Amino acid sequence: MLETRTLCKNFGALEVARELNFRLERGARHALIGPNGAGKTTFINLLTGLLAPSRGSVFLGGEEVTTLTQAKRVKRGIARTFQINQLFRGLTVLENVCIAVSERLGVGSSMLRPAGKRAEVIDEASRLIAMLKLDEDAGRRIVELPYGRQRLVEIAIALGLQPSVLLLDEPAAGIPSAESHILLDAIATLPRDIAILIIEHDMDLVFRFAERITVMVSGAIYAEGKPAEIAANREVRAVYLGNAA
Repeated sequence: MLETRTLCKNFGALEVARELNFRLERGARHALIGPNGAGKTTFINLLTGLLAPSRGSVFLGGEEVTTLTQAKRVKRGIARTFQINQLFRGLTVLENVCIAVSERLGVGSSMLRPAGKRAEVIDEASRLIAMLKLDEDAGRRIVELPYGRQRLVEIAIALGLQPSVLLLDEPAAGIPSAESHILLDAIATLPRDIAILIIEHDMDLVFRFAERITVMVSGAIYAEGKPAEIAANREVRAVYLGNAA
């Protein structure tokens, strides 16, 4: 569903992504991990078009999208969340999710009938809100919610786009560990043909979620394999402990 070939990114003399060859298969449950500064978010920004690569290519569903804008990649089926959420803070939870659903349905710009008055938009948005256990917050403004609840709203918005590829940048950040099961339960209900890639520092969540793990260090892919293989990799453990040569 998503592939990169020799993807690189330089900021002047600083190389932040080096020769990244990566594949995200259809239906994947894949985690991207690595120490702070490894280049994980930069990689996501390259995949989604927020950053243009210095060289290399990005393919979505087998078609090259390297030069496409963020908006066009979304239309092609790629959706993401951010480390710092990007929400309309003065609007309610329901209104935020309705915006995403209405844009996907092509009714967001209708001047004759407000998108929020369309039953199909409200019904779908309400279903997503319920799936993420946000029912009681549907009428509350984003600014009134704890940060962990705001993270769940952002995931509901991403799902409202009905993506074929879903990229979650630290989705559990700000969510109390006792509530992380809500996130995993929501992911478990998604169709298996959606490919999901998460960046996450919560290793307990990573090993509960992932069927495959890629480790990044210093802008490059350091290791990749099944969770048991990564857990048994001494060099990966050394990287996290700061003892790698």
